[in-house]
Amino acid sequence: MAAPATAEPATAIGDLPDVILSNIFALVRDTRSRNSLSLVCHKYLALERSTRSSLTLRGNIRDLYQIPMGFRRVTDLDLSLISPWGTDLLTASSVDPYLVGVAHRLRVAFPLVTSLTVYARSYLTLQMLLPLWPDLSHVKLVRWHQRPQSPLGADFDTLFTNCSSLKSFDLSSFYYYTEDLPPVLQAYPKISAALTRLDLLTVSFSEGFKSHEIRVIATACSNLRELLVACTFDPRIDSEEDGFSTEDAGITREALVEVFSRLTMLEELVLDVCRNVRESGSALEVLSSKCKKLRTLKLGHFHGIVMAIESHLDGLALCHGLTSLCIKNSADLTDMGLIEIGRGCPSLMKFQVQACKNITWMGMRTLTSLCRWTLVDISISRCTNLGAAASLRSLDPLRDRLQRLHVDCVWEGLEDCEKQEEAGWHFDLNEAIDEDTGRQAKRLKYSSDQDAVDEDSYSHSNGNGILSKSWDKLRYLSLWIGVGELLTPLPVAGLEDCPSLEEIRIRVEGDCRGRHKPTVAALGLSTLVRYPALRKMLLDCGDAIGYALTAPSGQMDLSLWERFFLNGIGNLSLDELDYWPPQDRDVNHRSLSLPAVGLLAECLTLRKLFIHGTAHEHFMNFLLRIPNLRDVQLREDYYPAPENDMSTEMREDSCCRFEDSLNRRPILD
Repeated sequence: MAAPATAEPATAIGDLPDVILSNIFALVRDTRSRNSLSLVCHKYLALERSTRSSLTLRGNIRDLYQIPMGFRRVTDLDLSLISPWGTDLLTASSVDPYLVGVAHRLRVAFPLVTSLTVYARSYLTLQMLLPLWPDLSHVKLVRWHQRPQSPLGADFDTLFTNCSSLKSFDLSSFYYYTEDLPPVLQAYPKISAALTRLDLLTVSFSEGFKSHEIRVIATACSNLRELLVACTFDPRIDSEEDGFSTEDAGITREALVEVFSRLTMLEELVLDVCRNVRESGSALEVLSSKCKKLRTLKLGHFHGIVMAIESHLDGLALCHGLTSLCIKNSADLTDMGLIEIGRGCPSLMKFQVQACKNITWMGMRTLTSLCRWTLVDISISRCTNLGAAASLRSLDPLRDRLQRLHVDCVWEGLEDCEKQEEAGWHFDLNEAIDEDTGRQAKRLKYSSDQDAVDEDSYSHSNGNGILSKSWDKLRYLSLWIGVGELLTPLPVAGLEDCPSLEEIRIRVEGDCRGRHKPTVAALGLSTLVRYPALRKMLLDCGDAIGYALTAPSGQMDLSLWERFFLNGIGNLSLDELDYWPPQDRDVNHRSLSLPAVGLLAECLTLRKLFIHGTAHEHFMNFLLRIPNLRDVQLREDYYPAPENDMSTEMREDSCCRFEDSLNRRPILD
């Protein structure tokens, strides 16, 4: 009698060699997923810690002595979100024994840091932290509070004194004076010459850098590969109704050709100016021939980028290698121009169009058909003929592929869309019309089952040639909506079914003053219940302006507008929410109201809540009703952040008391 065969033991992922497992762990980006992996066993814990290269500390400043010692491989450290937000790590003198102990603990816990992000209210904070890591190559400074009364250039002098290996620094979220930087760059010529990247953009500037300051920066930093800088422009420059600005730029074709000819290794280029750059197509042809590695291009106020004459490709359409393209304020761009770009740039993965007034859904639809196999990221904003319904209609060929999308919630033309949906409308690319000449574009012999859109394009149709309404792979949605408008028409406009949508960003903009009470009670957040995978929301009402205190008779103050904006948010199953309250700019007031807190407390599934404003301490206690809420922070990350809150609003000790109450609660998972 034969012996029974023994089954071979199953191979588990833990049986893989450590080298392969390390590579797998390194590919996991989500923090909670990494934390879950580390809890499986000691081996997984060691692998997770050894492959963690980036870390953001979110603990309270008083608890920094409890920093874990297991993240010794971290090279990118972010200290800018330590709680209470915006607090200065140097709250007392530099010889405070506690702060000295914290500094030593940071050095021991993270010995390999080469990239640092820190909130620096004072240059004294930098004096304490920067010497801990002498090999820093990248530093990002954060400061939304007003610049202290310190010596000119003190922050940057401290930075350059302690960071001899510096290669790049980022001031995009740092308040400083333009005259702070140039003298320091001149005083440290060796470090300045070694810099390869400078980000000097910041919203705190009322004016940008002047021409002589830019010359100093360019001369001192002679090896820069990337420079982002806010420049001083003539405030009289504005756009006319036809899309052209009132004046032409002093940029000639010859100058552009010379620049492009010298930058042959260029991979990314941003040219966004406030004046007209006319007849730019011929210069862009030189760009395509000289810069063969160019993959990302952003153009603002460039006109004549393509001629769209007959079947000949010209201008921008000759940049065949582009994978990302952004066109802003191109006044003479038409549907035929879009079609030519689609033909000439078949590898586009990301396409953004903004404030181009002469394009329609037909041109956009043709472009998306031509680039259907590669496009995954689309943004359409401030285009006169492309409201929400028209924009979504133009993207039908991408319904089964698009992953990221931005549209404006402008509901004009919604009735026409409904009628065409009922009639089962069909678009033929052969019907494209050249609006400039009135001639039918017969040269574009495309059809719905040939060339640009083959039979597989309709594999997601409902059987009668009409595309399915499902956006199967859409994971991120960005919406702009004006004050007083509603979200409820969104499904009718075309976003009825988004089974994979995980994250949404909604920006509400406009002046609430002078507006009467809306006829309905809510913006329409309940409409988003139809998206089952939605877990993260960024609701930005920071550009909604109103009365923080008593409003005139017949109008609503900001507390009532907040009720309108947030009504229905409790119906969503959100894990994470970022919320910017509306503001009163006259008194620099951006605070969470009682109705807002009450509505936020109804979001029973929230784990993370970040409020970009201030709040009263007793209002914040309402949030303790959310059972699994783990992380809450008030971030005054707008300029200027208030220096001294009123006695009834959150201060550092108030934040500590709230965090203690939050952390004392048992969390189910």
